[in-house]
Amino acid sequence: MFSSQRVTGTVAAVLAAPMLALSFPKAGVAWLVVCGTAALFWAFQQGSWRRAALLGWLSGTIFFTMSFSWWTYTIGHDVGPFWAEAAVVVSAAIDALAWAATGALFVLARRRAPAPLAALAGAAAFTIGEYLRSIGPTGVPFAQLGYTQADTPLRVFAAYAGSYGVTFVLCAIGALAADAIARRTLRAAAIAAVALAVLWSGCWLAWPARHALAATIPVAAIQGNIVQTLKWQPGSLQLAVNRYRAMTLATASTHPRLVVWPETVVAIRGEGLNQDDALEREFSTLASSLRATLVVGSIEVRDGDAYNALFFFQPGGTRSVYEKRQLAPFAEDFPGRRYLFWLPYVGSLNGGFTAGTQDGVYPTAAGLRVGPLICWESAFADRTHAQIARGAQLLVVSTDDAWFGKTSGPYQHAQISQMRALENGTWLVRAGATGISGIIAPDGSWTRRSRMDTQTAIVGFVGPPPGSFFARIGPGPVIAFLALLYVAIVLPAWRSKRR
Repeated sequence: MFSSQRVTGTVAAVLAAPMLALSFPKAGVAWLVVCGTAALFWAFQQGSWRRAALLGWLSGTIFFTMSFSWWTYTIGHDVGPFWAEAAVVVSAAIDALAWAATGALFVLARRRAPAPLAALAGAAAFTIGEYLRSIGPTGVPFAQLGYTQADTPLRVFAAYAGSYGVTFVLCAIGALAADAIARRTLRAAAIAAVALAVLWSGCWLAWPARHALAATIPVAAIQGNIVQTLKWQPGSLQLAVNRYRAMTLATASTHPRLVVWPETVVAIRGEGLNQDDALEREFSTLASSLRATLVVGSIEVRDGDAYNALFFFQPGGTRSVYEKRQLAPFAEDFPGRRYLFWLPYVGSLNGGFTAGTQDGVYPTAAGLRVGPLICWESAFADRTHAQIARGAQLLVVSTDDAWFGKTSGPYQHAQISQMRALENGTWLVRAGATGISGIIAPDGSWTRRSRMDTQTAIVGFVGPPPGSFFARIGPGPVIAFLALLYVAIVLPAWRSKRR
């Protein structure tokens, strides 16, 4: 027979998943994160570490299945609806292992340390798990809890500890709330609330984004709204070139110093833009006529390898190429392709791109050095920080979110761009093929934003970056600190109990 305690724990774990999923766009009910984390950590307290791991895996599988549901639109056309759904569930079950590990580590901490400290240890364990599932060639950095706070007061913490730091704060609040309910005492939670308020006030007062210089440099992001089903059809190349050229020329009256086109908007089947001299001359002439840096998403073919690339055409006639470094697994590249080339999927459905190897920072007519990010790689905090570390003063995200249709995918992806601007204290220009395009300030707010599925040119202003503490350190030290925090809480208590 199940005890009532086990039943309530299971129910809490199951309910935590939809509450957390609904905190992301399109629903975007950000405050549900606290309710969801409180329910999750409540469930972890209701049994052994094995049971906590099982409940974490169950809750995580439900959460990631809901959060990744937009994948079915992206890959359903290639593999069919059944296999698309299966791929989502399998991916969700794998990522849910991070939540399972959190449950086990939290119960271990509760047995070794005082309850309030165990709550902090559990929050650290959850954040470390979120980091580990988000890195590497097969990492999936979507559905990070910290992203949900891009428009709330808690976003200020991102300037100091990134999205992972915001995740830690959310989990700490939830874990302490669960502890207060379980022990029927508000003392620890009240102390933590006061400490959080003091910390938030200090971070807000010292937040560099509050003192950013005025944005006076005109820029433009072009959203041509050419859908994915049309993009690769015969004749679509000339349609794209004509539309984007006309829309770019229409911004001439605003005198933009930087114009950004979306990812692979110039889709030349079977060859790269660098192999079409006429098109390159046309884009170079366009940049010179505007006296602006023109960023064009296309394909580069070099030494027999194809690269998803951004071409930087300068008004002086020079041209540079940035090659995408973080390829979308199983879409742009098949992990282990060198050894699994004989599989049908690798040859027929895989994009077959080669990953770039260098972080690229490029000068612009705007007077700011640009750090480009192509689509998927904008979701990786470490990739973005690498551009900042190389001297980028402005971030550019060029993406083709037409792959996601009208699902929650484009909205989640756009929210991630907000977090990248927040973390690094920089302006960010985003150009999406069908949306969302716009300009994001260093405090994470949109100064200009397009609607989905519209043909529009976003024109606005950017300025010098105010910077941030996180821009100096990156995500690595944040995760290292949280790992040390967990050990510092658990290890002394474990040694004390042994004695």
